[in-house]
Amino acid sequence: MPLDGYTLHLLTEELKNSVIGCRIEKIHMPARDELVFHLRSREGAKKLYISASSSIPRINLTASAPENPGTPPMLCMFLRKHLTGCVFTGLRQQGLDRVLFADLRGTDEIGDPVSFTLALEIMAKHSNFTVINSDGIIIEAIKKSDLTTAKLRQIQPGFRYVLPPSQDKLNILEIGTADIFSAIKKLGDIPLSSALLKTLEGISPLISREISCLVTGNDLTLGELTDTHFAKLEKQIDSLREKLVRGGTPTMLIKDGRPFDLSFTDITQYGFCVESKTYGSYSELIDSFYAEKTLAERTGQQNRELQKSLVNMIARSRRKYETRKEEKEKCAEKEKMRIYAELILSNQFSLEKGSLFYDIENYYDDYNKVRIDADPALSPAANAQKYYKEYNKLKNAEKLLDGLISESEIEIEYLESVLDSVKRARGYTDIAAIKAELSEEGYLKKSRSKKDKNPKSLPPVRYISDDGYTILVGRNNVQNEELSFKTAAKDDSWFHTQSFPGSHVIVIGNGDILPERTCRQAAAIAACNSSARDSSLVAVDYTEIRELKKLKGGKKGMVIYHTYNTMWVKPDRELCERLIEK
Repeated sequence: MPLDGYTLHLLTEELKNSVIGCRIEKIHMPARDELVFHLRSREGAKKLYISASSSIPRINLTASAPENPGTPPMLCMFLRKHLTGCVFTGLRQQGLDRVLFADLRGTDEIGDPVSFTLALEIMAKHSNFTVINSDGIIIEAIKKSDLTTAKLRQIQPGFRYVLPPSQDKLNILEIGTADIFSAIKKLGDIPLSSALLKTLEGISPLISREISCLVTGNDLTLGELTDTHFAKLEKQIDSLREKLVRGGTPTMLIKDGRPFDLSFTDITQYGFCVESKTYGSYSELIDSFYAEKTLAERTGQQNRELQKSLVNMIARSRRKYETRKEEKEKCAEKEKMRIYAELILSNQFSLEKGSLFYDIENYYDDYNKVRIDADPALSPAANAQKYYKEYNKLKNAEKLLDGLISESEIEIEYLESVLDSVKRARGYTDIAAIKAELSEEGYLKKSRSKKDKNPKSLPPVRYISDDGYTILVGRNNVQNEELSFKTAAKDDSWFHTQSFPGSHVIVIGNGDILPERTCRQAAAIAACNSSARDSSLVAVDYTEIRELKKLKGGKKGMVIYHTYNTMWVKPDRELCERLIEK
């Protein structure tokens, strides 16, 4: 888990300076295991994000709070009742373990002073957030347990809060290096990284491997370590202790352009395979590292179900498309039917009724003889009419299939664009808007429930280029069409990935000739907001709005254009994060 005990220690020290003394103004619950505390202090407003998610538990200050559901959960209402107005008076970590306590002080409904403790346990699937009163009694928790799920430790309102079981490891800030060596040597002949992991409280596999790599150049076992190795190990442990005291450096490891891991120190064990990026604070580091994963998890169930439905729709449309193409290939026989009919008619007086076939010289093929099957019950003229009828049937089918094949292509392109929109959805409202769009197009059944009102649409995502131009990005196909044909002026610029589904990107040019930097930034934004966002290089078409035309018979957001330019750009997530209007 990236957020280890050491990083949590440094984050806690950072949060103490920011959170203690702040008053809770609002509490939101974006998901069942996520909380956002809106804080107010003399320095201004802040947002404290807490997650007890099994996959990405964390705590940090955040610049942008996630979207909230329309109806707050009961737990959220409970926390608002008891914690709104309370002030943070303390923040402490349980040793170097991944358990964090926040102390609050406030008043109850009749004005009497009250105090609470918030306990956040960052422990993978056992992660939890618990509210404890001044007597140490649990009054509420995100995840509750009882004797059926946990024999030694029950998390239920009314029970006394008990710390998670201790692992009896050593705290590097409280114990000397000699005692650490003594404990390590008792573990037997195991790799040094494993020994550090078993001995030191709060250390992560990443840091233990890094120390072992710096000490031995590899990961030798304890039996292979020499006095020189132990001297190096002592220096590394002292250096680690100093970084924990001084604050370290918030560092993100990036592999193939994506967040890979995080740390409080430079990591060398991966060589040139991994890049490092430093941040100004641990909150900023954690917020950036988990941004994409948190978004995917927040819209989780709805997103997965909708993606599954769309994948099935696309597969069905592709099968229909292939079937129609096969049927059209059969229509290639039509010319043969016409020729057979003409040959029979031109030779009908020499042909006899009752024949199973006719051998006729084909004047379309250098008078080579061709055998034509015949119905013995019909006259030659009637057989010719039968072939003419088959010819007309195939001819009409071919015309019909051309339209149906085009319709299938449009449908597949549309559904793929909707699937891409779902994968990039930023919250519940985006998902609801896409469902409403699919209902309007007839792909999903319209809800008959009065409770399911049409979602209030969010505005387009706004970016500001380094040259000061506004860049608008559609969230779905409905918004794409609205942006391109209603919002944008005729001389504004339009960007879209070539051959990949994605958002319409509009640069509000105000009649100016756009600077090249703004064009490249808009193209990079278009690449990031498309299904090609993970590619190394993407072709992006750009043109003026006046060149766009609605595709005849096309779905929402589908356009055609003939006059355009193309530039190749690299999808740049960091650029998008920097330019997005907060």
